[in-house]
Amino acid sequence: MKTVKKVVGVLLSVFLWAIILITALFTFTTLATRDERSVSRFLGYTPLIVKSQSMAPTFNEGDLIIIKQYDPAKLKVGDIITFHTIINNEFALNTHRIDRIDEKGGSRSYVTKGDNNAIADTHMIADGDIVGKYVGKLSAVGRLMAFLSSSTGFLLVIVLPMLLFFIYQVYHLVMVSINLKKAMAVEEATEAAQKEEEAAAKLAEAEAALAEAKRLKEEAEAKLAAAGGAPVAKEEPVKEPSSDAPSASNDDAEA
Repeated sequence: MKTVKKVVGVLLSVFLWAIILITALFTFTTLATRDERSVSRFLGYTPLIVKSQSMAPTFNEGDLIIIKQYDPAKLKVGDIITFHTIINNEFALNTHRIDRIDEKGGSRSYVTKGDNNAIADTHMIADGDIVGKYVGKLSAVGRLMAFLSSSTGFLLVIVLPMLLFFIYQVYHLVMVSINLKKAMAVEEATEAAQKEEEAAAKLAEAEAALAEAKRLKEEAEAKLAAAGGAPVAKEEPVKEPSSDAPSASNDDAEA
């Protein structure tokens, strides 16, 4: 039973911590792309959600791609970059492959093209437009991020698990407190029992000592009684002849 509880506890903790990590990733992704004119980074990396199939099959709509801040001077043809551009008359971020690099007067401009597009992009890209270089992807994770952006997804995937996690932590804290109190009560009871045993042992020793003293006293009284009851021989004093007694006459002596 204890093993089952431990396994359930571990699985629940793993699930809840996964929810926390997803929440953190969602929060950072949302903040990173909140303003299309500037991009937030963490240790030089930025997660972005793919919203079109222009780069399929390299990555698809719904994937989460990772962009790393990169020195534009080191970029070459074939690299995939994320850059600021204008799409449908609005500022936007786009991620395409470099199709050509033009250098004029010490400055570079880039022609980009989606792997799934027949023609190159119409807007030329300058060094200042480049956000970073594509370094990897998490397939379909972007769909989860998009789902989290909805009220239902945010409630089911973030709010509810976080609430369960909070309840579990409170329950765990209460159980730890109860177990601690039980352990303290057991310890106090054990100490009390030990003290009672020590007191009983001391009382037994005292009673044994008293009994021994009583026995010794009785033996001493018995010996004293035996010594006092034996007959004692008394010496009679020798009587000397009295001067008042008549002395024997000569006649009596010769008779």
